[in-house]
Amino acid sequence: MVLAKVIGNVVSTHKNRHLTGHKLLIVRTIDLNGDFVGDADTIAIDTVDSGIGDTVIIVKEGDAVQQILGNADTPVHTMIVGIVDDIDTIQEELN
Repeated sequence: MVLAKVIGNVVSTHKNRHLTGHKLLIVRTIDLNGDFVGDADTIAIDTVDSGIGDTVIIVKEGDAVQQILGNADTPVHTMIVGIVDDIDTIQEELN
């Protein structure tokens, strides 16, 4: 699982039949401080009703996504599986 920020929507009138009825969002990976990591954006299927600006948990593994959807024919690699309310970390000095 990876932290990401939802940065956009994808509207597709023609898509694979297994994706019908599913919302597609654009996400970008973030670190624990909420800063973007890299510049690669990913299209993710949304299962938790997240929206632009939300910090989310994503799964980037086709097999896990297919298990969650219950369909091995669904052509999805990345899925939003949770909306993050808060992140707490322990700040330790590393020597």
